[in-house]
Amino acid sequence: MRTKLFLGIIFMLIAGSVSAQGVAASPEYIKQLTLKWEGERFDDGRPHVSDALLERLKNIQIEEAWGYLRRKGYNNQYEGDWKILHPESIMTGRVLTAQYTPLRPDYQQLVKVMGGNEKRDTIGGSNSWPIEILKPGDVYVADGYGRIIDGTLIGSNLGNAIYNNSQNGVIFDGGVRDVAGLLDIEGFNGWYRDDDPSYLTEQMLTSINTPIRIGRAIVLPGDLVLANQHGTIFIPSHLAAELVLSSEVVGLRDQFGFQRLKEKIYTPGQIDTKWTDPINADFLMWLKNYPDKDLPMTRKELNEYMNKKKD
Repeated sequence: MRTKLFLGIIFMLIAGSVSAQGVAASPEYIKQLTLKWEGERFDDGRPHVSDALLERLKNIQIEEAWGYLRRKGYNNQYEGDWKILHPESIMTGRVLTAQYTPLRPDYQQLVKVMGGNEKRDTIGGSNSWPIEILKPGDVYVADGYGRIIDGTLIGSNLGNAIYNNSQNGVIFDGGVRDVAGLLDIEGFNGWYRDDDPSYLTEQMLTSINTPIRIGRAIVLPGDLVLANQHGTIFIPSHLAAELVLSSEVVGLRDQFGFQRLKEKIYTPGQIDTKWTDPINADFLMWLKNYPDKDLPMTRKELNEYMNKKKD
């Protein structure tokens, strides 16, 4: 009886001491992390990048996005070497992050206390907590530190829940189970390290919407992600619009170069180096005659971008 009373007192003290902290980052903290974003935000503080921009991002090549970010000084935003449920598909979305660690019973108890304070379901597994707060267009990105055995973050049940909430998929530096069931979820996709039949038993959730590491990349809540068969790249929200537009212009330059090479107007050496003034003038005239309906951006966006490049 005394033991139970003692444990109860300890539990109450822990609950009181962590009332100012939580499993999920506060909106204020997320706003500090993403201070350079000037647009709308979700209630949790994450930047609300438009659905239209997410669609345009699907047409951007990983190399183009990588090159843009490197020029801006963001050198640690790419990760490759994935297993992919549907390699032929492209996924973009707004990142919701989760951090996992090896299981430690005393810390796990503290996490449950904090989750209870946040009105989360403490009966089931805490790996459902990030899933419960996903919104349409989100991508669930989790640092599982590469663990596979006894560290599978989802199976088909949670996979269905993820898709129902986000209409999107996952990126896990870790394992999954029941790949056959996950493949049956129409529209769902996943980038993960490997699969295993074991359950999540020796791994625990420690935080939601905090900065995490995915392989060689750093990921913040509210980043955009572009994921395809060539890897994943995580884009700071405040750079997303310019990155997409810049990459679209690079795509138009490539299209112009390929066409002029096919027409044998220029040599490969002329195209595959810094363009001369006559080639640049030819490109600008080519752009002027490009059908508006076929442009990946609006004509206004294109003209403003090209004028800015002249300055």
